Amino acid sequence: MSSISKSGGLEWLFEYRHYRELFFFLVWRDMKIRYKQTLLGVTWAVIQPFFTMIVFTLFFGRMAGIDSEGIPYPIFSYSALLPWTYFSVAVSLSGNSLLANSRLISKVYFPRAIIPSASALSGIVDFAIAYVVLIGMLIYYKISFSWGMLWWIVFLIPLIVLVVSLGMILSALNVKYRDIKYAIPFFIQSLLFISPVIYPTSLVPETFQKYMALNPLTGLINAFRASLLPDRAVEWRSFLISLGVISILFVVAIIYFRKTEKAFADVI
Repeated sequence: MSSISKSGGLEWLFEYRHYRELFFFLVWRDMKIRYKQTLLGVTWAVIQPFFTMIVFTLFFGRMAGIDSEGIPYPIFSYSALLPWTYFSVAVSLSGNSLLANSRLISKVYFPRAIIPSASALSGIVDFAIAYVVLIGMLIYYKISFSWGMLWWIVFLIPLIVLVVSLGMILSALNVKYRDIKYAIPFFIQSLLFISPVIYPTSLVPETFQKYMALNPLTGLINAFRASLLPDRAVEWRSFLISLGVISILFVVAIIYFRKTEKAFADVI
């Protein structure tokens, strides 16, 4: 057993387990820093997706008349904006996390992937708070609760893995190429328009739907939205495609991060 645990990737993973207390400390620190000396505090967790939902409802739901497949457009958009907001904020923080913690990296040794991973997990509390507002919206629109809502806990896991994977890749690139920090907002904004947040996947021509499915957010967002409604079925095929893409990204992220992390302290 010892020979196995000290070989290759297993040794790397066991090392992270040893530093788990540091990991939880960084998660807690990132959560505190986000709202320190802010006027509205944790209310920002609700303000961003809620007011974005209002804007989307006015411009896309009413003025543009985008089809929401029989779902009230505020529910349609907000149920997608919850995972999307977590994704966009967490990837941005995680992608810039190594540079933001450059002093810590240069002074003491610890597994470097802890930093982007901690930044990715610090937004879970925001997600939970915003979810409470979603429950209130369901009551307002008289949409029955269902056991399918519990799937949100399950669907959140691959979403976190996706954020951690992209965070590791982008943060490692950011150390070497400092202009990556300017590319991250553009990357996130582009993903918004090719993910089914504003519009349903059914509006996309069938020829392009198979390419859209390669965006891991497509299957995840559709799954979040469908599981919320008692009369909707989750598109498991699309969800499994997303899982496959996320798994590949995670492996690529680990390989690339392991390859580059030894030079972080020198380059940063």
